[in-house]
Amino acid sequence: MVKITMIAYDGCLFSSLELLADAFTISNLWHKKLNAEDPTKEPKAGSLFETKVATINGEPFVTNSGITVQPDYALRDVGGTDLMLIAPYLFGVHAFPEAISELISPLISHYENGVRIGAICTAAFILARTGLLDGKIATTNWQVRKSFRKEFPNVILKPDRILTEDHGLICTGAATSQYNLALHIIENFGSQELVRTCSKVFLVDPRRISQTPYIITNFKKSHGDDKILTAQNWMEENFVNTITIDSIAQHIGMSPRHFKRRFKSATNETPLAYLHQIRIEVAKKELEGTKHNIDEITHRVGYEDSGTFRRLFKKLTSLSPREYRDKFSTY
Repeated sequence: MVKITMIAYDGCLFSSLELLADAFTISNLWHKKLNAEDPTKEPKAGSLFETKVATINGEPFVTNSGITVQPDYALRDVGGTDLMLIAPYLFGVHAFPEAISELISPLISHYENGVRIGAICTAAFILARTGLLDGKIATTNWQVRKSFRKEFPNVILKPDRILTEDHGLICTGAATSQYNLALHIIENFGSQELVRTCSKVFLVDPRRISQTPYIITNFKKSHGDDKILTAQNWMEENFVNTITIDSIAQHIGMSPRHFKRRFKSATNETPLAYLHQIRIEVAKKELEGTKHNIDEITHRVGYEDSGTFRRLFKKLTSLSPREYRDKFSTY
């Protein structure tokens, strides 16, 4: 039996752990059923997974939504576990949970003793604070990717990915990626047949590997450079027109070379990349909320050639315009 320890603390988003516990309970039922139906297997197969909840001192914790939960034991009493999963927290709304500093040493110790560790969503920040992720591939909620990169420059962050695992350290992206984590664990410890069955039961596409289609671009404007902010606002108002970098620089009274350097410093983007992002964000809204065809949308967002538009759209979203419309359209 695979023993999974779920680590919780005051203020955590416990729903992620509860969802995973339910997913493993369901997989246990199907594990037994599939074995019972296969004459080549042991008909009385037991449960595949056992889940327990641990806190630092074994005391009850209060979730982000204000619900008090009694854990199974203290983190110091965990023994013989195969996998630890760390609950996420609501980034930017609450301060970094006070309990986190006390988790660092136990997490390092368990990892050094061969335990795999999974960080759900923003829990990647907790795992990264151990130093274990330095030099390794990780992901996190796409909304906090810039903050993560700034705080942990030694981690190889892949924010486009829904799930990563590098040397036994697992990280997941936002929200429903926890279902992909469940399938990843079921596949690792169960069978291909079981993971296929569970993907259907959970209504989760096992081939979904990217967060990119879901990313909403947030344009950086709190940089304090008034001239660059003027350029940004002008680009957002005039993106449909033919725009050259020289024309933007001239509009704000800078040389093109100085403008490019200063724009990059302020926004972390080149002016051209920024313009493409503006246009693609508008195109996404057109695809989601209108019935305009692709050629119409191409011209409505400032491109003359639909082939160019399609290539750029797929580069930035990982989907073709038609695939994006099929996934997100409200019509």
